[in-house]
Amino acid sequence: MAYDDTTFRRPGESSGETDPAAYRRRVQLDDTAGDSTLDQSLTAPVGAAAEEDGPDRLGVHLGWEVVLLVGAAVLGFLLWRESPAAVQRPALDGLLVTGAAIGLITLGAGLSLRAGVPNLAIGPIVLAAEFQFAENGDKGILPALVPALIVAAAGGLVVGLLILVLHVPAWAATLAAALGVVTFDQLRVDAVAVQGDWEPTDRAFLLFGGFAALAVLGAVLGAVGPVRRFFGRMRPVGDPAGRRGAAVVLPVLVALIGSSVFAAGAGVILAAQTTDPIRPGTGLEWTGIGLGLALLGGTSAYGRRGGIFGTLFAVIALTLFLDYQDRTDLRISLFAIAGAIFAGGLIATRIVESYGRLASAAGPQEWNAAPSGGLDSANWSPTRPETWNAPAQPARSDRWDDGPWGATR
Repeated sequence: MAYDDTTFRRPGESSGETDPAAYRRRVQLDDTAGDSTLDQSLTAPVGAAAEEDGPDRLGVHLGWEVVLLVGAAVLGFLLWRESPAAVQRPALDGLLVTGAAIGLITLGAGLSLRAGVPNLAIGPIVLAAEFQFAENGDKGILPALVPALIVAAAGGLVVGLLILVLHVPAWAATLAAALGVVTFDQLRVDAVAVQGDWEPTDRAFLLFGGFAALAVLGAVLGAVGPVRRFFGRMRPVGDPAGRRGAAVVLPVLVALIGSSVFAAGAGVILAAQTTDPIRPGTGLEWTGIGLGLALLGGTSAYGRRGGIFGTLFAVIALTLFLDYQDRTDLRISLFAIAGAIFAGGLIATRIVESYGRLASAAGPQEWNAAPSGGLDSANWSPTRPETWNAPAQPARSDRWDDGPWGATR
């Protein structure tokens, strides 16, 4: 009795082979080839994975930074028209100190974003450093500042190792750290009056100049191709749970330690500048402001991409706006301001991601292009089945009694 060769076909395959053993061997070879192609894609070199979406177009960042500069200039004009003394000393010194503190928070947020490990704990760290200085400022600036920096750096190191060892998302690990720091911040029931007499306004130009230099020099360094790719190795490519080996260890640790240290320094400056007591809270508003300003300045939410002057201009704009709202009695909550900045930052990220790539990298691959993985492109045709060398169809006859269904016994 003749057998039906469709028994040995794959579902949907229009042709088969009369020899079942030959068919099984062919299927095994096809499956092995597919598995090897998958293995090659999973074990691709680090450099190729990091660059698979192409180089960046910095002109888009510079164009966006012109918009930020114009916005900062408009806010400066509004502040000057409201109170010309606001942009003159001694009021100018207070503006510069506030800008330096906000700038350090933004630098920390931007550093963690560039490395693909957004640090959600920077706001609570700022508040914890404020309490540290408020309670120990009478001992001198160094005894109050150094412990805050050491604890912040140690916390960043621990969180970084947690991310690297457990392969967990950075936002989840830093959020857990943020909740822990919030618990520390809320151990105080009452507000804490600031001790000590260190005045950051005496070094206003030095503090703001230091922030501006760090922002611009860091951005220029981050625009260098190898450095940009080195810090952007955690940028999502393929499976977001994948990690790129030992190459990501240093960027992750540097980003989280650096961002935590910047946040602690900002908290000390804010506490030393204010005459009001430090009140218990969460500090998460500073997380929103820092990350929002970094995004608004052109740093991509996906990591790696960033501009040159965007962080500086965004910080200047917010500093001017905060002083303007105080003088006009607008009374806008920091959380509301953080939300608005964050929304604008997401728009900036979409602009950077959409237009920040070269055209050759941004264009999608045609559906009928020859497949990768070492297959012979000469034998590829989009209309042919997955098995490149499909056997020829056996000739059919018009007789009903030919074949297995009409076979005579």
